[in-house]
Amino acid sequence: MLDYFIIEFDKGLRTLFSEAHSARPAPDGNVADAILDDAEKKHAAALMRVNHSGEVCAQALYQGQALTARDPAVQQKLQQAAQEETEHLAWTAKRVHELGGHLSVLNPLWYTGSLVMGAAVGLLGDKWNLGFLAETEKQVGAHLESHLNKLPIQDEKSRAIVAQMYCDEISHAEMATALGGAELPQPVQLAMQLNGKVMTNASYWI
Repeated sequence: MLDYFIIEFDKGLRTLFSEAHSARPAPDGNVADAILDDAEKKHAAALMRVNHSGEVCAQALYQGQALTARDPAVQQKLQQAAQEETEHLAWTAKRVHELGGHLSVLNPLWYTGSLVMGAAVGLLGDKWNLGFLAETEKQVGAHLESHLNKLPIQDEKSRAIVAQMYCDEISHAEMATALGGAELPQPVQLAMQLNGKVMTNASYWI
């Protein structure tokens, strides 16, 4: 049991303080950099910083949910999805730095809160665990879609990353629903949206 908690603690440290790596080629690998003025670079970096913070939250949510999931098959799917989220971490962090930006200093706070939330939802049972995951990914997908409209039109590198992330998040939502995820009550969905707005607004600036 002690070894198990050490492993999970190490995952948290790696998410927050080490460089993430991607098994897949980065979506922007063959995309040429565009000419952006200072304001456009600052805006694009802030949007990608928000996306990076969202992936920090996703890592913690998946970790917490896997800790308390009852079905080994569900645990395996959560871990598989978490690996793709790790790739998103790598892509977004690299792009933020390329644009001259910095990662959010609030990431440890987002990680801790998301880990606790994920573990708590997992205790409610796998159908609610998966339902929470599906709703989270749907909301993340909508958020990423909005960023495709907000990013500078010529910033094809950032747009390529966000587009691939969108495809992955929708795939995760479909996976969770297919595994038996229950639709969450509307008040819970609204509370999740409010929580997401707090995170995105804060991470854009800090």
